[in-house]
Amino acid sequence: MSVLQEFKEFAIKGNAVDMSVGIIIGAAFGKIVSSLVADVIMPPIGVLVGGVDFTDLAITIKEASGDAPAVMLKYGSFLQAVVDFTIIAFAIFLVIKLINNLKKKEVEAPAPAPEPTKEELLLTEIRDLLKERKP
Repeated sequence: MSVLQEFKEFAIKGNAVDMSVGIIIGAAFGKIVSSLVADVIMPPIGVLVGGVDFTDLAITIKEASGDAPAVMLKYGSFLQAVVDFTIIAFAIFLVIKLINNLKKKEVEAPAPAPEPTKEELLLTEIRDLLKERKP
């Protein structure tokens, strides 16, 4: 089997396609959450703590000199990334919890009893007739 054929089989399998869709949606969801945190959640928090813009929080390790830029420890951006991660992780937790609850409901629902086959119906009829014949 050629490499191209193997790749084609891999790419067409449902799992690879599902995984690709999940990654694309996850990346888009990450951008939405990042915007939510940066543009909606962090500004009010910054106002509450005294008008601080978290993305500007940094410690200068070495001042800029000549052509060399300043060396800074940007802990504000890190704090924002931590909030992003926390919101994304919580949202994923909720989605997984919802999926697990739906799966439990599927398992708990009893399957309907299967219809008896023609052979079973005939045997049942014969049994009933034999019961009637015996005194």
